[in-house]
Amino acid sequence: MFKLVNPLYYPVAVLVGGVSLFVGVRLGSLPSPVMLPVAAGITMAGASFLKSRESPSLTLDNPELEREINSVKMSALVLANQANDLRLEAKKLLTDSFQIELLAGLQTNCDRAVELPGKIDTLVWNINGDNSLLSVESLQKQLQEVKQKLPSSSGVAKQHWQQLADSLQRNIKLAKEGEDTRLARIINISTLIQDVAGLLQRLQTKIRTSDLHDSEQINGMILLSDELSSLSENLELLVRK
Repeated sequence: MFKLVNPLYYPVAVLVGGVSLFVGVRLGSLPSPVMLPVAAGITMAGASFLKSRESPSLTLDNPELEREINSVKMSALVLANQANDLRLEAKKLLTDSFQIELLAGLQTNCDRAVELPGKIDTLVWNINGDNSLLSVESLQKQLQEVKQKLPSSSGVAKQHWQQLADSLQRNIKLAKEGEDTRLARIINISTLIQDVAGLLQRLQTKIRTSDLHDSEQINGMILLSDELSSLSENLELLVRK
């Protein structure tokens, strides 16, 4: 449905409409009743044009959800910068052959984190609008993917997948009751971003302070990188439509 644009948000359009009214009445000697609708039309057209040049804005009608989304987008940008720094540092420091497994794992996880802001932007526009409630079918598909990973997981990774499964089951229950599950989904994403950021920080600290020629310490960092992989996969599943 076509929505009128409020010209008061676009002073340039109002100015152009005012100038056209002045020119028509004062200089063109046209009657005010004729020029008023013309000037109004020019103002509205100008406002619509300026609006079309802008980036789309959220129309969620949910202030709490908008706040959480803005917070998540900022957190994702911070995480991407953090991951990029770690990726460059790891590439510089991890050069021996027995460090390659750790380096490869870190680079994969850092690449995921760097791509996250764009994926969250896509998700936000997918959940924006009147038909944005996450469907039960979509949630059940995500839950099925998680359940497929659980049997082959162990330790911390299994714990992460189980927590995500529990969260999805709660969201399915909400969706079946007709509740908006978007806020819960964004909060889950926010929590995972913080967890990923914490692990990235731990890994960066260890790379800077550990003896990188000690295979035992390298193996310890590989275990942390594997845990980071599990969290990153959780996160990717949630940001996927």
